[in-house]
Amino acid sequence: MDDPVKLRLFEDAMLPHLRAAHNLARWIVKSPPDAEDLVQEAYIKAFRYFDGFQGANSQAWLLAIVRNTCLTWLRESRTVVSFDEHIHRTGEHVRNVEEALVVESDIGSLRDCIEGLPVEYREAIVMRELEGMSYKEIAETMSVPAGTIMSRLSRARKRLEDCMGSRP
Repeated sequence: MDDPVKLRLFEDAMLPHLRAAHNLARWIVKSPPDAEDLVQEAYIKAFRYFDGFQGANSQAWLLAIVRNTCLTWLRESRTVVSFDEHIHRTGEHVRNVEEALVVESDIGSLRDCIEGLPVEYREAIVMRELEGMSYKEIAETMSVPAGTIMSRLSRARKRLEDCMGSRP
């Protein structure tokens, strides 16, 4: 396939998933700047191997590359960077300062609880709850059976419930 055609097909298939790719990377590596670099690296890999893409599920295929790129980076760097709440704050409007503090505290607590999950639970939660992927799509992305995904999600939800319940 010549490069202009390949590029057009790649853009059509993969660019719609850029937000999901960045979201997954950000949650896996816990660093927005590193996530941006890793997503860029993943897109380069995806383009390089796009000729091998079978066209079944472009989101699952791309997120598998993003996931593998992030996990490799984590293994190699062992770097821990704190999550910046101000970058990821929701755009909701609150009526007063007290309400804003409660909302900020709840969001911060949930972020802390999600960040405390093992990476295989954290990535499953992100793909299911934030990206709305099906169990089958997540299983395909993570290269594990759908039953494993259901189990990981159940355990992750239980840990999140316990973690949020233990917060003041």
